[in-house]
Formats: sequence, C-alpha cells, structure tokens
Amino acid sequence: MNPILIDLGPIQIYWYSVIILLAMLIGSVIFLKAAKKEGYKEEFLTNLIFYTIIFAIIGARLYYVIFNLGYYLKNPLEIIAVWNGGLAIHGGIIGGSICLLYHCLKYKKSFLRLADLLAPSLILGQAIGRWGNFFNSEAHGPQVAREVLEKLPIPKFVINGMNIDGVYYHPTFFYESVWCLLGFIILITLKKKVKLRRGGLTGIYFIWYSVARFFIESLRTDSLMLGHIKVAQAISVLLFILGLYLLFRKKKQTRINKLKERMEFYARKF
Repeated sequence: MNPILIDLGPIQIYWYSVIILLAMLIGSVIFLKAAKKEGYKEEFLTNLIFYTIIFAIIGARLYYVIFNLGYYLKNPLEIIAVWNGGLAIHGGIIGGSICLLYHCLKYKKSFLRLADLLAPSLILGQAIGRWGNFFNSEAHGPQVAREVLEKLPIPKFVINGMNIDGVYYHPTFFYESVWCLLGFIILITLKKKVKLRRGGLTGIYFIWYSVARFFIESLRTDSLMLGHIKVAQAISVLLFILGLYLLFRKKKQTRINKLKERMEFYARKF
C-alpha cells in the first residue's frame, strides 16, 4: 500500500494522519452530543476534548517511543514523525485518562460518568484508526497463504493489501477494527437499554477490548516488548481485571446511608 495520500513535493499528506484525524473527529462529535444530552456545558466539553486529545496523542507516542528507546535515541528526530505510525492505544488511554481526571478534579465532575460517555467514542475511534495501519503496512500478523485468507470473511482489497513484497500476512489490524466496531454497537446498545452503575460501561469496554487485544497481540509481529513479555498482553490483563472491578464493584455505603438504614430498621421494629 502507498502510505501517502497526497504528494505535493515538499509537503506530503499521509493516509495514517488523515485516518487518525478522522477517528478523533468522529469520536469527539459522538461524545459531545452524548455529553450535552447529560447536561454538560459545551464550553467545558470542547475544552475537555481539545486537551484530552493532545494528552492522548502525547501519551500514545511516548509509550511507543519508550518501548523502542534504543532506536529513537539513535534517531531523535523520528520521535515527532507520528505520520509514519507509532501511536500505541494503551499509551493514549493513559494520557487521555490523566487529562480527564485532572479536568474532573478541577471542575468537580464525576470521572466515571464522563468515562462512560467517552467509552463508545473511544472504541469507535479505535475501529477507524486501525485502518491507518493498513496503509502503513504495519500491525499485521505472521505470513499466511492467500488461500487461507480467502476462506475468511475478509474483503478482497484487504487481502490484496496484505501482499507485502510478494508475501501475504494476517491482517490483524482488520480483526481488531471489526472487533472494536462490534464493541461500539454493544456499548451504545447497553447504554440505551441497560441501567449500569457509574463505571460499568467503561468496565465493559476494558473487558471487551482487552480480550481481543490479548489474543490478537499473540499474532502480531511488531509487538512492543518488555524482555520476553508482549507489553500489550500484560496491559490487557490489567485492564481486564480493572474492567471486572468497575463492572461488579459493590457500592460503598456512606455513614449517612448506614444511619438511615438503622433508623428505618428501628422504626419498623417499634
């Protein structure tokens, strides 16, 4: 695949950059509409989106650079070349979460409530953003025969795009994109049909994405490594556990609630 969308000589516009920008734009619009319906002011939301995106990009890039530090120490100018790829979603989640938490503390908003509103937009953005990997010919799996790919429900243009230097590869980016799109549908359906406690939708997001990422990462040939451990798999396990906690955690009773319960008990008794 040709990674360049428009070539103007000294200025080149990459598919990767355009797709990532599109993913952020669509995700932001969906989040903005959902949050405004919940009563949040537009000024607060636009500022939140702006800074969260910046911190998410910085976090995604720093995460990737840290686990490829040897290369970037030798090629420091490449650190800013995000159009060539190298944005790790887990780093983006960390960076974005830090910014979201800061805004929630500053303006006294519920972190989990906003995280629940953000989760569907985030996973949809991931579904779209993965196509940037397609045009960069990255984030793929091991070699595979074309006949195997043709037996799977994979579009022909994707199969053709997985022919890199005469060799076919598993389109793991495609597997993850489809999984995230299904996750988006599930999240928005649950949001409308099921009453979950705060943090529940975020927990489902973590569980849904982490399960797929753990197994898909086992196929990836360009994984970020920490010794012999694939970092994405380790983070997926942690996020899966966090997701279970958010989904099934018991609501802590305050002293006031306990006092009310005792008063109601004695009132019924006497």
